[in-house]
Parts: sequence; structure tokens; C-alpha cells
Amino acid sequence: MNRGFYTILIAQFLSALADNALLFAAIALLAKLQAPAWHEPLLREFFIFAYIVLAPFVGPFADALPKGRVMFISNGIKFLGCLLALAGVPPLYAYAVVGIGAAAYSPAKYGILTEFLPSHLLVKANGWMEGTTVLAIILGPLLGAMVSAKNPYFGIAIITGLYVLAAFFNYYIPKAPVDHRTPKRSLSYLLHDFWHAFTTLWRDPQGQVSLAVTTLFWGAGATMQFVVLKWASLTLGFDEQASTGLIAILAVGIAVGSALASFLVALENAVKVLPAGIAMGLLVIGMIFVHSPVVAALVLFTIGALAGFFLVPLNSLLQYRGHILLGAGHSIAVQNFNENIGILILLGVYTMMIGHGMPINLIIVIFGAFVSLSMAAIYRHYLRQTANTGPL
Repeated sequence: MNRGFYTILIAQFLSALADNALLFAAIALLAKLQAPAWHEPLLREFFIFAYIVLAPFVGPFADALPKGRVMFISNGIKFLGCLLALAGVPPLYAYAVVGIGAAAYSPAKYGILTEFLPSHLLVKANGWMEGTTVLAIILGPLLGAMVSAKNPYFGIAIITGLYVLAAFFNYYIPKAPVDHRTPKRSLSYLLHDFWHAFTTLWRDPQGQVSLAVTTLFWGAGATMQFVVLKWASLTLGFDEQASTGLIAILAVGIAVGSALASFLVALENAVKVLPAGIAMGLLVIGMIFVHSPVVAALVLFTIGALAGFFLVPLNSLLQYRGHILLGAGHSIAVQNFNENIGILILLGVYTMMIGHGMPINLIIVIFGAFVSLSMAAIYRHYLRQTANTGPL
């Protein structure tokens, strides 16, 4: 790994830490403003919306400039969103602006790895990237809740400083040659270009399997957080703080699984980790038999480890195929588009189940079976597709 990679890693950690802390600071601000309770989940929806709407544009933007500069500009947009919140703009709208910055940041964050590193280091680099992201997911809520406990505006001001610090490291990322610059900037061309990138990745055997798995993972992962919180409350009798601790254990498991994958799985063997996803779904079903807090912690850690173990190699495969076929920024924009639609759909289904009073254990069984069967179907489809053409 070169020095530029570690500069990217530090910048990514600081930006992700601020993103995760800001959510809890914004929730505290909503409480201070006595906003309706349903505004809290809307924060996530407003944040995600930019990933879907801007998907045709953030990929070309990431590929049109050196990606370190794109990350710098994107952190500037997040900084602006914080300033709007401090100036009194309603939290939902201010957080939506931060979402715009995050949507532009993501293609550059992952796409830059393919420009700095050879293909045989991509899995290892993604393991580090996912590990630091998970660490930010664990520490961010704690930081956001702590600095915003007495004064949400003070908390947001601290988080604004984190974005400035992240931008400082972004500025010193070495410039790489611009890759796959978009030849035209008209709306019709960009939409056509995005559709071309979308269909190209879905038609490529390796792109298809990695895109399907990452879409399923992030949709399932977002839903899993709510499932664990409700299950811990109803089955284990946990309060909100203890339930959140289980989410942290799940995240630690993902970090450990990501690290193991980065050392044990080569890029050409990325698809061979799919059985870990099948096992993960089966282990989720096993949650209905758990009634001990210690066993619950072990089960959730293992679920997280399996998730990280199959996610990192397939993320790397998607980056590699996208870099070859389209340009890294384009491919990550397509990935974000699909993943966030997956989050909206699976969270919507979960909300409907809860709204209809479905027992949490039945939801867990349906959820786990869906994950395992989907992973098995994806794996089988890939093996049939590549039976004659051979693997990557």
C-alpha cells in the first residue's frame, strides 16, 4: 500500500465518522425543535433520496475530475449542509444537502482505489476501507449523541469541524489521471450514459452477480438494524441502549469478516464466498431460538463476520469490472442507485409487516429465508452463466 492510500483511508474515516455522528445530532435537534416523531426516520429517507436521484450525474462527475478533488468538493457540500442546520434551516432539508455531498463522495471514494492500486491489492484495500467505515458506524452514533446531549447546535458545530478536517486530507490526496471522462454534459446524454452503464453492469456475468449481492446486502443490512432492535426489546427484554449495543457487536463482526476476507480471498475467487451469504441467512433464522444475551451477542457477531467476509470480495469484483467496462465512478454510481433502492424496498416491506402486527419471530424467519434463498439463486445463476465461458 502506498502513502496516497492511507491519506484516502484517513479522509474516508473522518467523513464517515461525521456522517454517522450527524444523524444523531440531527435527531437531537428534531427533539429540541419538538418535531413530530415520524420526522426521525424521514432523516434517512431524505439522505438516501439524493443517491437515487443523482445517480446518473455523480458517476460522470467522479470520472471527470481527479477523484481526490471530487472528494474535497463533496465534503464541502456536507459542510454547507451543516452550516444550513446551524443557520436554522429545518433539519430534514439540511440533512438532504449533506446527502447530496455523500452521494457525490461515494463513487470517488471507492473508484479512486482502482486508480491507485493494482487489481491484486483491491480486496485488501477494500477490507481496510470497509473496516474503517464500520468503525465510523460504531463510533459515530456515540460521538453524535455525546456532543449533542445538551446542545444539538454545539454538536453540529463539532461535526462541521470533522468535515473540514476530512477535506484537509482530501486536498492532499495525490492526483491520478482522469479516467473515462464524459464527452458530453447534456441532460439527455447523461441519462443515456447512466442507462448504458446500468445495463452494461447488469449484463456482465461478474458485474451482475456482484451488483445483485451488494444490492441485497445493503437492503438487508438496513432492515437488519431495525429487526435486531425490535427482537432485542421483545425477546431479550433489552432497553434501547442495550439493543444499540447489539448493533455495535454486529458492526464489529462485519469489520472482522472484512479484515479476514482482505487477507484470505483473492479477486479471482470473489464469487466463491457466496456460500457465506447463504449461511448468514440461515443463522439469522436461528435467532428465534436465542434467549440468552451472551448467545445473542455471539450469534450477531458471527452474522456480521459472515456478512463482511462475502461483501468485501464482491465489492472489489464490482469495482474491478466497473473500472474495466465503464470507469470506476460510473460503476459505483450504478451500485449506489441499486443499493439504495434495495434499502427503500426492504425497509418498506419491513414497515408493512410491523404495521400489520406480524410477530417478530415470523419476520426473522421470512427475512433470513429470503437472504439465503436469494444468495443461493444468485450463486446458481452465476455458475450456469459461466459454465461455458469460465470465471473471471
